[in-house]
Amino acid sequence: MIVVTGGAGFIGSCTLSYLRKKGAGPLVAVDHFEPAEKQKNWQGIDRLLTVERDNFFPWLKKSKSKIEFVFHLGARTDTAETDRAIFQKWNVDYSKEVWKFCAEESIPLVYASSAATYGNGENGFSDDHQLIKNLQPLNAYGQSKQDFDLWALKQKKSPPQWYGLKFFNVYGPNEYHKGRMSSMVYQAYHQIENTGKLKLFKSHKDGVEHGQQKRDFIYVGDLLSVLFFLYTREPENGIYNVGTGKAQSFLTLAESVFKTAKRKMEVEFIDIPEDIRSNYQYFTEADISKLRAAGYVNPFKSIEEGVREYLRDYLISGNYY
Repeated sequence: MIVVTGGAGFIGSCTLSYLRKKGAGPLVAVDHFEPAEKQKNWQGIDRLLTVERDNFFPWLKKSKSKIEFVFHLGARTDTAETDRAIFQKWNVDYSKEVWKFCAEESIPLVYASSAATYGNGENGFSDDHQLIKNLQPLNAYGQSKQDFDLWALKQKKSPPQWYGLKFFNVYGPNEYHKGRMSSMVYQAYHQIENTGKLKLFKSHKDGVEHGQQKRDFIYVGDLLSVLFFLYTREPENGIYNVGTGKAQSFLTLAESVFKTAKRKMEVEFIDIPEDIRSNYQYFTEADISKLRAAGYVNPFKSIEEGVREYLRDYLISGNYY
């Protein structure tokens, strides 16, 4: 069996669908399967076993002989949440238990880290293990992911294959339950459809023009290809960046959405709310040289290509899942 934690969520449910299409399995989804909006993410996947996250570890003990691989993608991902105890419980302590189980039972593990660990980027965006200790996340979510990465790197006993993946800005189908944490592509499309225009944050940083804040936006389909590569191959263990390797501006993203939606471009710039202004990332760009050196050769979609596919095949057609 292949276990996917966070299986009712965005990336987790897409991973399950992708694995099913590739003929892999049997598949097990672990999650808290509420709210109801998430149900459509996973209910169409046939022969799927579901396990409530609170029952996961007792279930693991009973089923350990049947488990082939674990994708630990479940996490608390609200970057505006300030209660560090929540992140400690779900992103650190829970992840440690998953790691320890996989190490003890010799089961390969992929776990989700985050580009939020890079903070404002002053220490670069390299996934070199020697540099990770220098990173300074800007929020409690990023810090929890950093804490687990550092813990994992110190472990003498580890799974036979393990990969910690620093996901950059992922967008695509099955994110519709995420509310304010949904991708900018999703939010932009609905703003444009509802109001005819798009609100973007002003820049509050010298040398950066409004709309020229940049992110490394990666389409979920490309991320799934990386996950399958790690599942089917055995590159060197460690932490890897998963992004396109090219930062693109929010204005470029906006242009792509307006063009694909066949709407006239109209953008209004608004202030970044003061409660998140000091923690705002103005630039992210994955250094993917380690991933390439590991043998991953597939190209990544540009924001224009990814937006076109996402809107054409999902948002505009109403085929949301």
